[in-house]
Amino acid sequence: MKYKEILKLLNEMTIEEKIGQMVQIAGDVFLSEDTNSMLTGPLKNLNLSSEKLYQIGSVLNIVGAERVKKVQDEYLSKSRLKIPLLFMDDIINGYKIAFPIPIAQGCSWSPKVIKQIAEISAMESSIAGANVNFSPMVDLSRDARWGRVMESIGGEDPFLGEIYAKIMVKAYQGENLLEMGNLVSCVKHIAAYGAVEAGRDYNTVDMSEREFRQYYLPAYKAAIEAGAEMLMTSFNVINGIPCTVNKWLIQKVIREELGFRGIIISDYGAIEETIAHGYSENGRVAAKNAIYAGVDIDMMSSIYANHLKDLCVENKEIENKVNESVLRILTLKNKLGLFENPYGNIDKKKEKTYLMNASNLEKAKKLTQETFVLLKNKNHILPLQKNKKVALIGPYVDNIGITGSWTMFSDKSKNSTILDIFKEKMGSKVAYSKGCEILRQEEFNKILSADGLPLVNVEDEEKVEQEMIDIAIQTAKNTDVIILALGEHYKQSGEACSRSGISLPENQIKLINELHKLSKPIILILFNGRPIQLNNIEGKLDAILDVWFPGTTGAKAIVEMILGEVNPSGKLTMSFPQNVGQCPVYYNHYNTGRPHYDNVRYVSRYQDIPTESFYPFGYGLSYSNFRYMEMKLDKHKMYQDESITVTVKIENQSDYAGYEVIQLYIQDLFGSVVRPVKELKAFKKEYFKPYEIKYVNFDICIDMLKFWNEKLEFVAEKGDFKVFVGGDSVNVLEDKFELLI
Repeated sequence: MKYKEILKLLNEMTIEEKIGQMVQIAGDVFLSEDTNSMLTGPLKNLNLSSEKLYQIGSVLNIVGAERVKKVQDEYLSKSRLKIPLLFMDDIINGYKIAFPIPIAQGCSWSPKVIKQIAEISAMESSIAGANVNFSPMVDLSRDARWGRVMESIGGEDPFLGEIYAKIMVKAYQGENLLEMGNLVSCVKHIAAYGAVEAGRDYNTVDMSEREFRQYYLPAYKAAIEAGAEMLMTSFNVINGIPCTVNKWLIQKVIREELGFRGIIISDYGAIEETIAHGYSENGRVAAKNAIYAGVDIDMMSSIYANHLKDLCVENKEIENKVNESVLRILTLKNKLGLFENPYGNIDKKKEKTYLMNASNLEKAKKLTQETFVLLKNKNHILPLQKNKKVALIGPYVDNIGITGSWTMFSDKSKNSTILDIFKEKMGSKVAYSKGCEILRQEEFNKILSADGLPLVNVEDEEKVEQEMIDIAIQTAKNTDVIILALGEHYKQSGEACSRSGISLPENQIKLINELHKLSKPIILILFNGRPIQLNNIEGKLDAILDVWFPGTTGAKAIVEMILGEVNPSGKLTMSFPQNVGQCPVYYNHYNTGRPHYDNVRYVSRYQDIPTESFYPFGYGLSYSNFRYMEMKLDKHKMYQDESITVTVKIENQSDYAGYEVIQLYIQDLFGSVVRPVKELKAFKKEYFKPYEIKYVNFDICIDMLKFWNEKLEFVAEKGDFKVFVGGDSVNVLEDKFELLI
């Protein structure tokens, strides 16, 4: 459809039909045999009449070729102008194949891994009818208490966030949205959602504009520059105004400064929630605030549906804004080719042959292995020798629930368990005991209660718990090594899953303590959606392999790595705290006027724990032993139009070939505003053969030295800089150079 035809269509629409395009509801209503009952049930709170129902513009979380076709057909059969629906979905870490959760994907430090996961996810979901994916989530995440860190692709670092945002947007959308396997990327959440106070979901955000521009805005900017067609607002306030109605944020920053021309959609019910915030007096005011701010689509609330018409009648300016929003929506539908083919890239034949096919499952396993982070490997206990007798203990040993909290569409029939794979590999050398449940009854019931689910009741829980531990001890006594598969419940991380404590559950810690008394080597396979406090158990463990929630092929990927068929290469994108009281903790912090020194009282410190993180940003071990031998700069003075080449000599001092992520950090020693102790500016993931020496080069350019000064100017200032290169943010070689203006 040509642009003038879109304008013609816009002019033919009634005001009710225009407003309908700006409303999104759950698509299940169109699958009901009795639409009237649905209108008095799930849609009652939205106050939508049957007439309004067939004017809406998009639906939420309907996917699958048959379901999408049925909903589209039902809608078009009763829609006056036959404007097709948009189908938007949460394909957060895969559709049928569940890939590792986003925080794990980021730990690959591999653009190739990020790209391939996004491409497979896009192909799977688009042939099943998805037009829009609510991904990537690029919120900078520094606080492990926040449940949604599991969705954060870049973790605590803005540079990683920028890189990954660009890759994912381009991988989802491709060069042309009409091509098979491409779909719209909806980037979320604008803005600064990861900075909610106390790590509590939906909570307040308050920060300076300079802090916002320096650390939180870059990933959104990168996504827009990559061509993202849609952005989602966040639930939090910023500068005292809810983001969904924040004109400064949406109009000035996102649209004017960053040049975003696509669609802005609210998060689930966020426009209506501005009333609860105490910003909008009622629904009518909320609608006015949101349309003036520039929100095009109201997700899952009745605010636009019930109030925009009266506002348009009273105010021509609001009607013009409605026209602008609807034009953007129609334009996107046209880019997707829906006017010619309302079913998009649906392909029933390909749905049968492509989804969960053997080739993609094998790719998924290899991609998954790049996301694992080896946190500890005392006395090189890993890789495990196959002649060892192994006790597999823990609630995640014989458990397929390892896909995370956002994989509602995944096909779990293809999931193997760690127990299955170990038995395939090692046969009778493997013994199994569950050892404990993931959570105790009281803790699990809190989760079930919040979800409105029936509660569990375990009689004499203490006795049952002790019996399970006793059986685990007997199982372990006749083996050489204990492998524990422990961690969070998948419902403990994700949206609305903030936690004030981030240790392993108490019953799991009790199991570790009892098994430790056997004086046998213990290897922990850790399942988690956030950094976990480990200092209370780390000393009782010989190895820790963090596998996050690894997805469909996770079990195979884990066992192959434990047995040395694959060498770990992942590195942390979020610091692991010593204690939850440190949160938020992150590597690129500022110094204070009294930096921490050991055995000094009046400095910035804690009395009871170290100041530094337990495992730092960028950290991750390998079966290889990489030694950073020396670093050289080709010069130590640099003008703005020049660059400095940094060369680092690295040797793999082991029999194991492997990948190392080499990281370059820079510190601006003195600035017109205080600068961080170091900032990641570049990295390379290099393959080393056994005992190979490589010289790895980085070029430092002027853009790496720029920052937002007190006047909110993005500049580089002359002066001295430190440059660091290493395998993580702490263990580095360093040198200095001077920038001359």
